[in-house]
Amino acid sequence: MATRILLIDDDPKIISLLRRGLAYEGFEVYTAMDGESGLAAAQQYQPHLALLDITMPGTDGFEVCRCLRLRGDIAIIMLTARDDVEDKVNALNTGADDYVPKPFAFDELVARIRAVLRRQNAGEERLNYADLEINRATREVQRAGQPIELTALEYELLVLFLCHPRQVLTRNQILSRVWGYDAETETNALEVHIGHLRQKLEAGGGSRLIQTIRGIGYTLRGEARR
Repeated sequence: MATRILLIDDDPKIISLLRRGLAYEGFEVYTAMDGESGLAAAQQYQPHLALLDITMPGTDGFEVCRCLRLRGDIAIIMLTARDDVEDKVNALNTGADDYVPKPFAFDELVARIRAVLRRQNAGEERLNYADLEINRATREVQRAGQPIELTALEYELLVLFLCHPRQVLTRNQILSRVWGYDAETETNALEVHIGHLRQKLEAGGGSRLIQTIRGIGYTLRGEARR
């Protein structure tokens, strides 16, 4: 299966050049020319990596990066003419994996893409937090070495939390990531599934790891059982 790359940039020349070059390198390339359509394309095509400009009409690249980072295991490379230290630090703190200033050498960009994808793939099979572990290759979940059986939705919820430990996720962010933007869910569907997930994680006497942030959402925050 070809690696899917989403290119989000408002420069049609960059779009045209990179689409051809990356396709020649064997990548499956999708494009968008502003932040909103880029987020929609990410939802539709589920790319493995996004090449993202900072300065775009409407939603800027920093905000798009934040949104993409919440959606799962997508690698993100900021590709922009803005090359000052503050922008680099902001991009990396927002969740970017790398930062490539324009103008750039195409061969270097491809090398950076492959390096980021290698790092992502090296760590993608297992997720750990405290005494909780998920093997994503087998979909096995354990806490303190004891297996836990989860439904498909409970599993997706837990993966989302483990991908963003200690980060507060709003209710809308969780619903859009796990159920999808267009899914019709009952008002308390999220609360019900969180409750079931907590029961299973705490069944063996474990401490509470999924904390409620009243009026906002939930976060994975806590310690291993003693």
